[in-house]
Amino acid sequence: MKLCWLDIRDADGAKEAIIEEAVHQRVDAIVAADPADLEAIPPTVKKVLFPRDEPLPEKLEPADLVIVTPARHGEPAELAHRHPDVEWGRYVEITDPDSLDEACRAARFDRWSVLYFRDPTKIPLEIVLAAAAGADGSVITQVADVEEAQIVFGVLEHGSDGVMLAPRAVGEATGLKAAALSRHADLQLAELEITAIRRAGMGERVCVDTCTQFRLDEGILVGSYSHGMILACSETHPLPYMPTRPFRVNAGALHSYTLSDQGRTNYLSELGAGARVLAVDSTGRTRPVTVGRVKIETRPMLAIDAVSPSGVQVDLIVQDDWHVRVLGPGGTVLNVTDLVAGTKVLGHLPVEQRHVGYPIDEFCIEK
Repeated sequence: MKLCWLDIRDADGAKEAIIEEAVHQRVDAIVAADPADLEAIPPTVKKVLFPRDEPLPEKLEPADLVIVTPARHGEPAELAHRHPDVEWGRYVEITDPDSLDEACRAARFDRWSVLYFRDPTKIPLEIVLAAAAGADGSVITQVADVEEAQIVFGVLEHGSDGVMLAPRAVGEATGLKAAALSRHADLQLAELEITAIRRAGMGERVCVDTCTQFRLDEGILVGSYSHGMILACSETHPLPYMPTRPFRVNAGALHSYTLSDQGRTNYLSELGAGARVLAVDSTGRTRPVTVGRVKIETRPMLAIDAVSPSGVQVDLIVQDDWHVRVLGPGGTVLNVTDLVAGTKVLGHLPVEQRHVGYPIDEFCIEK
């Protein structure tokens, strides 16, 4: 679980409202420069004292953790020896090779490292995370906004252990928490049984080309109806006559739904460069991937009908060609032209209906 720290040191007049929102959203820590600002924080939230360049106060309570700049306050290990009732961490501002080396050492050996990268490039963070591989400590990266937090969470796939954000307004704590949780929204997959296959004439099918290489048992969920989708496989597996394209999913007809980031659905026809869809593997693990382009072309189409163990009807229309594939139990790769009644495929059954892509609990019939 990614850690969300909210920095209220410059919150001024909005401080109370930001703290209230942060507690409601169950952020992991509140960061303050004055111990008095931490007194009202409930015990469910870590209280972090971060005094910038000011001297350490004589009374550290009620802080659970104190972040220090060693050149100003001393080494965390020495401070921990003098104050064993409080955790200690190191702050490093990365501006050059020497400070990058310091950040790498902190990530390897300190319990807590709070890092600020002055330059916008994420290469130094990649170096720190690689240096910290296998270490027991936690790396917290200071970010400017929620969008940067989403990027930091994904650097080197594993991302930073957490981020620290100084909110500019009420609402950013909610956005930050959503960004952290979106990386863990795994899905419950169901085994669907094929009931019928039939040719459906000509139509426009959509290939979704992403900026990511799919894994062998990964694809995207696609369906004609929002209440049931089938896991369409990427073009990761070899076939005669054409090279593999592990970034692509030949997904289905342009009217089809797919799951996007943060629980929305989109029609395949709505996707374009920069959109984000949900990659799903055969165990239900998910990750958001960015669309590089979509390719819509007229092709012969194939209609696939399936049913869930609970009786939910699921339908998908795809290109009628053997290089279009779906995934079966255990990640089995199945050519759609080889599907027959009784074949088992993997799918997902969202419990809510959809309105403009958002889940909503209302009466709705699709057929």
